[in-house]
Amino acid sequence: MQALWQPSAEQIDNSHMRRFQQQLESNLNLSFGDYEQLHRWSIDSPEQFWEQLWHYTDIRSSQPYTSVLKHGDRFPGAQWFEGAKLNFAENLLRNRSDKTAIVARLENGARRTLSYRELYTQVAQLAAALRSAGVAAGDRVAGFMPNVPETIVAMLATSSIGAIWSSCSPDFGINGVMDRFGQIEPKVLFACDGYYYNGKTIDSTQRIGQICAKIDSIEQLVLVKVTEAVTDIPQAMDYGDFLVKENTPKLQFEQLPFDHPLYIMYSSGTTGAPKCIVHGAGGTLLQQLKEQQLHSNLQPDDVLFYFTTCGWMMWNWLVAGLATEASIVLFDGSPFYPEPRSLIDMAEQEKINIFGTSAKYIAALEKAHVVPRESHQLASLKAILSTGSPLSHESFQYVYRDIKADLCLSSISGGTDILSCFVLGNPTLPVWEGQIQCRGLGMAVEIWDEQSRSVTEQKGELVCVKPFPSAPIYFWNDPENKKYLSAYFQTYANIWAHGDYGEITAQNGVIIHGRSDAVLNPGGVRIGTAEIYRQVEKLDEVVDSICIGQDWDDDVRVVLFVVLRQGLSLDDKLTGKIRSNIRSETTPRHVPAKVIAVTDIPRTISGKIVELAVRKVVHGQAVNNTDALANPEALELFKDLPELEN
Repeated sequence: MQALWQPSAEQIDNSHMRRFQQQLESNLNLSFGDYEQLHRWSIDSPEQFWEQLWHYTDIRSSQPYTSVLKHGDRFPGAQWFEGAKLNFAENLLRNRSDKTAIVARLENGARRTLSYRELYTQVAQLAAALRSAGVAAGDRVAGFMPNVPETIVAMLATSSIGAIWSSCSPDFGINGVMDRFGQIEPKVLFACDGYYYNGKTIDSTQRIGQICAKIDSIEQLVLVKVTEAVTDIPQAMDYGDFLVKENTPKLQFEQLPFDHPLYIMYSSGTTGAPKCIVHGAGGTLLQQLKEQQLHSNLQPDDVLFYFTTCGWMMWNWLVAGLATEASIVLFDGSPFYPEPRSLIDMAEQEKINIFGTSAKYIAALEKAHVVPRESHQLASLKAILSTGSPLSHESFQYVYRDIKADLCLSSISGGTDILSCFVLGNPTLPVWEGQIQCRGLGMAVEIWDEQSRSVTEQKGELVCVKPFPSAPIYFWNDPENKKYLSAYFQTYANIWAHGDYGEITAQNGVIIHGRSDAVLNPGGVRIGTAEIYRQVEKLDEVVDSICIGQDWDDDVRVVLFVVLRQGLSLDDKLTGKIRSNIRSETTPRHVPAKVIAVTDIPRTISGKIVELAVRKVVHGQAVNNTDALANPEALELFKDLPELEN
């Protein structure tokens, strides 16, 4: 195998990863021959590793910790940095200068900037307003908001008080919002009058009224005007009027324990009511700083972007870039409006250094024949991050062939559950086609076979065998921890089972083959759906696809649904080509028994395909929770298909 990219000696020497390694070697009299040795030490010596990381990332705390790790043999149950008192917002607002903190862009071309000084001032004004509204530590504040600066200000003001922030994007339907905010009972709701998407202006005011009418706990509604729509919500206070601008009290950062609740995140909710996942301030801060600085090489003079909504964990991850004193870029709208190259235009204009997106976006760029290497000046771009689903071999090739040859392409994988990554990039390692570069420092990730043995170069369950600080502190409304234990620790006692089906490669990289619960099992052979998607993505005729296993004749048969390029139809010739492509690159077991054309694929609002929901529909079972879907009507396309009755 040939590496697609290899960092230069200068790039390695100037990286956070190398500087951190040198700190360890100096402070602890250690020596590491390669990253594998460093990773092994980080999981064998968790107290030393996380303590050294605390100092390297300069965590601000008013009270020192008395111990780094207690009950390190309990998972869950480990306690991190006991005795420490800190505030999440204070760590993100350490810069108070005129340097640009936020660049915010909307699909319609609107652009705003906010300096660190202006950001600090607005957070102080909003925190004072929240305190006046009776918000205290432990209260919930919710955002039904697009990806705009006011959302970040609201989150920082909330966390400065020690209240708990939770958000979802305004494209959620009313039931999806109720399934989330209805469970956590927020005291204050931030909402927008509307948002822009794909050339349209979408009004949010009707849903806001319904939300406030249905959630009795909301005492204050604060309205942020994004589209300047005519609004008639009597109980709403305008965001600008809500701020305490006259004689603003000094911003107080409540000093709280390391594991004080910071965020409530939500599982996708496509197979039942969403789980309300509570994350602690210290673990979130430490883990995200580790990932951004060591694994993404984020520097204070960098410009960081991630294409995300406020309903996806990558928004929380992006905002943490403020703690490194970088400039972060927000974008709200369709990434393909008014044309497929729109975000690449933005990357060039804003001189973005680290560009984060989804595997689906990269594949769609290639399908749209966008070749930025020929059309754009991307000298600033040093890394592309991709998550949401496995990044195909072809997308790896596309990035290096058609976007830029000298950059670190980091496929990353983790989840809302840990608000971070288990496996991710590394600026000091080569990039191998189709592989995630490495396991994260401090993350004891293994792949287990069906006999619960740790294996390499073999597919199995992704597990984490030791505690880490960003594990959820608990689930909301789960007093006996039953939902929490069932979600991660039901399969193996004391071992986190993440629900991914993966493989550790000969290069010590990682390949994710799909979700464990979506793994196909024809004839008793386990197949990850990503293995099939990879082959289908090569075909120019296919725009999108989803693969499930259908129960058939006491076995499971593979069924592939495809969305074809406009003007094409699925005839025997194209079906044969799809099957032939899959067979030649995989095994006969991977070849779908049925290939069926559909006009749309159902996805969550964060863009992930929902294999389990489609499987339920195919088997005549009800999908009870469709509000988590961006296009729930697409499920109807899979009902009672005559092709699946023979």
